[in-house]
Amino acid sequence: MFDLIRDSTAGQLIRFISGRRVLLYPDEKPDWQSPDRAEQDLLVDWYDEDDGENPQNWSFPKKLSVALLINLYTFVVYGGSSIYVASMGGVMETFNVSYTAASLGLAIYVLGYGLGPLLFSPLSEIPSVGRNLPYIVTFGIFVILCAPTATVDNFGGLIALRFLQGYFGSPCLATGAASMGDMFSLVKLPIAIAFWSVCAVAGPAMGPLLSGYSVPAMGWRWSLWEMLWSSGPVWVAFFFLVPETYSDTILLRRAVRLRRLTGNKQLKSQSEVKQGNPAITYTAIYTSLVYGIYYSFFEAFPLVYPVIYGFSLGEMGLVFLSVLIGVIISLAIYCFYILAIWVPTLKSKGPITPEMCLIPALYACFIPPIGLFIFGWTARSSIHWMVSVTGIAIYNIGMFMMMQCLFMYLAFTYPQYAASLFAGNDAARSLLAAAAVLFAHPLYKNLGIGPGISILGAVTVAFIGGIFPLYFFGAKLRARSRFAVK
Repeated sequence: MFDLIRDSTAGQLIRFISGRRVLLYPDEKPDWQSPDRAEQDLLVDWYDEDDGENPQNWSFPKKLSVALLINLYTFVVYGGSSIYVASMGGVMETFNVSYTAASLGLAIYVLGYGLGPLLFSPLSEIPSVGRNLPYIVTFGIFVILCAPTATVDNFGGLIALRFLQGYFGSPCLATGAASMGDMFSLVKLPIAIAFWSVCAVAGPAMGPLLSGYSVPAMGWRWSLWEMLWSSGPVWVAFFFLVPETYSDTILLRRAVRLRRLTGNKQLKSQSEVKQGNPAITYTAIYTSLVYGIYYSFFEAFPLVYPVIYGFSLGEMGLVFLSVLIGVIISLAIYCFYILAIWVPTLKSKGPITPEMCLIPALYACFIPPIGLFIFGWTARSSIHWMVSVTGIAIYNIGMFMMMQCLFMYLAFTYPQYAASLFAGNDAARSLLAAAAVLFAHPLYKNLGIGPGISILGAVTVAFIGGIFPLYFFGAKLRARSRFAVK
């Protein structure tokens, strides 16, 4: 096996055979047709460990700029789900529909971005497609759809367009983490994915705040126009500034160039030789649960803060800042674990097991039910509103920590199938979140906030027992899988 490249400085052909570098001058023809070469595939790989085209070797400013745009892309798409919440009253009045029907505008969007990655994420793992093509094409369609969604004059059309927005906005929601894995090393990847996840959680949290004050003043369609103004500039910057990050795609394009250059059809990238399929694990169940509960807050808050505490629509939007505060606290704790424990262990002992990703989760799994019970049973007029808001922040500290640990466990156990795994996980989470938007309102309305939240809190308690077997017996489970890293 050897790699043939064109030296960009000397303009010469270079052959790498068994690690030795041999120059072939322009008047020397390579012996492609010799009998011992006829049946061999010649593997095209990185030139060396410092190959500048390898995303792992990009400069830190370049990686940071690409990650920032992916994070902004993630933020505006996720924010597009909940920014609609402030418009629900106007939708009910304009189209003469019930509260549950108006809630479909939120639920169907979430359903769309849950189903989209099932198609787009596997596409991004096809080397001839890569990450950028699904990103740019689908995000462009998302931006275009913002205009008709904001101007549609019938309820059925609004719901259909909201679904299409979620569907075509979805690739970043699963593939974004895989893009981080393309660029960042094992040491830095947990922090990169953590910051991407912050944008994924902060988007829905900030949506009601962004529209809570503007919609009462400008009308219910204003929130849908805000989606266009926020996503359009991000798409333009993404189109011009984000290069391809998927190594299989980069190497495939290199192999195509070299075949064209040399006329040798045996030059192939690794992706042309071998393909694979993904597997989905227990982690989808738990992340779906905590994510669905998170989206049920969009139905719980209107029954608590305007009704019990007399908050305006804009003031209720401010309550969602507690989600962001909880996420920031959790991010700080998680980054401390990575920098103080993860990185030193990795440097001193070398490769680590995926189960080490789950260590913070062994403690964090107790936090979500605590936060839920505080929120559910202190949301009453006799108790200051700050107490229930504190419960929301506590829930999100545990939720974010759990999701980071389980996401990293997936990425480290099945690294070659990261995009598809995150797509499956995203689909499961989003399906339950969409259902939560619809069942949460009658649940909380009929049972009350305290009993309704207690039911969900009890389910999170039951799932605490799942993380410990995954940690202690994960190695045995991975040994049975032909897809996992051994």
